[in-house]
Amino acid sequence: MKQPPALRDSHDKPVIWTVSISRLFDMFRDIMVEYDVSADIEPIHMGFEEAAQYLKERLQTERCDAVIAAGSNGAYLKNRLPVPVVIAKASGFDVMQALARARKVSPAIGLINYQETMPELADFKTTFGFPLEQRTYVTEEDARAQISELKAGGIKVIVGAGLITDLAEEAGLTGIFMYSATSIRQAFDDALEIARLTRLESARGRHHPAADSLRAKHGLNDLRGDSAAMQETRKSIALFARSPATVLLQGETGTGKELAAQALHRESTRARQPFVAVNCGAIAESLLESELFGYEEGAFTGSKRGGHAGLFEIAHRGTVFLDEIGEMPLPLQTRLLRVLEEREINRVGSMRPIPVDVRIISATHCDLEARVKEGKFRADLYFRLAVLRLHLPALRERVDDLLPLAVWSLKHALAAMGVRPHANLHAEIASCSMLLQAYAWPGNVRELRNLMERLALFLAAEPLQALTPGFVTRTLPELNTAPDIKPDIKPDIKPDTAQDLLTFSDTQRPTESLELVMEKFNHNREAAADYLGISRTTLWRRLRQKS
Repeated sequence: MKQPPALRDSHDKPVIWTVSISRLFDMFRDIMVEYDVSADIEPIHMGFEEAAQYLKERLQTERCDAVIAAGSNGAYLKNRLPVPVVIAKASGFDVMQALARARKVSPAIGLINYQETMPELADFKTTFGFPLEQRTYVTEEDARAQISELKAGGIKVIVGAGLITDLAEEAGLTGIFMYSATSIRQAFDDALEIARLTRLESARGRHHPAADSLRAKHGLNDLRGDSAAMQETRKSIALFARSPATVLLQGETGTGKELAAQALHRESTRARQPFVAVNCGAIAESLLESELFGYEEGAFTGSKRGGHAGLFEIAHRGTVFLDEIGEMPLPLQTRLLRVLEEREINRVGSMRPIPVDVRIISATHCDLEARVKEGKFRADLYFRLAVLRLHLPALRERVDDLLPLAVWSLKHALAAMGVRPHANLHAEIASCSMLLQAYAWPGNVRELRNLMERLALFLAAEPLQALTPGFVTRTLPELNTAPDIKPDIKPDIKPDTAQDLLTFSDTQRPTESLELVMEKFNHNREAAADYLGISRTTLWRRLRQKS
């Protein structure tokens, strides 16, 4: 196996912690010796809350550049630690090998994955007549319930990660572990690369409040849904990822444009390089230029000694995602066009060109062609940004995905509060299908997720409460309305009325003023946006329009 180059000083070596339970711990420990020259690696035999608390305490006094974990344990830690968490994932080849081993035990096989199924196995099952039952789980209790159901259905062997195989054997079934040494080595390689990038940026002293992350956290599987529209969307992303051309993502608020951008990056040849996201509508024009292009020392009052590298420099050889591109001021549009045509930037206060190699993905919920006609967006920039175009379908355009997404979002929200989902949760939500399908979902998947979080809170408070249509309508009164106004398009109302009314938010509450909503939540924009069912960017834009 080709080893990563050793660093010159042991003090410069990245520090990586592997966090695992069950048999994955042994695999991590066996493979880590191959990376002794390149990193200081410590295996930690813990999981979930115990691991999160332990690691947080150690991070107060110790350095760790990356954590490696897997499955539900990795997903749990990912949002609870201040350091990058690399999720070790089983490859398709791992799964096929595991299924082959399972077939030797029994012709009836169950496969249980954390949160998501493997759609490609459905075709495999149909083509080859393979008796395979796929299930997903969120919590350990959920996993136990899935295993019990499979056992009751005559399944003798279960394929899955360490937790699943342990629980299967505890239930008297055969557990087949589906991770290979190759997949674990890939996780170590990814962790080393992330550690290198993180420490490089730290050493250079770069701090960019506009950059959400230097890495893409989401892939194709995070664009959930098996409808024809979503299958076509994922195929387009996989195709576009092969090309270095610019991509324009269009779609309503909440349709997953940033998820699509991250998936495009992760499927491309730039996947190991930085992914830098910036919201063009959330940063003041005076700051956006210096954040994108950087500045030289003394360029303006308050500029940092030594200058400041811009996001295009940070993303060199990687991807820049420009969200809300329609909000970019005209002067900056001219500078962006130069980046696309000349592949170089000039810092503010400098005439020295700096070469940059970046792929640009942009996104908008507005009609850019209309903005071009209005003179608010450069036509030449529009055509350079839209070499490849992808429309993200609204939730109402893929009704087949509504119930599965609702079930997944509710399970996820309950798990975050440590609440076990009802055993018949899917059937209970299915009983509310008419109610869910009658609603227009102007906030799309984001709104669905927000409403399921609210529903989970009320279910957690009343554990014996059945998920009936009546309970759902009381908890989610928005579903009693059927908005017929297209999101993000303002109704034709008089100016003096518009001063007092909310300009028809994505949840269509035309009787509440922005001022009242902001006061209700003590000017907490995140809480107000969640209440209105819109993104913080949309709320910010509407507040700016009223000021």
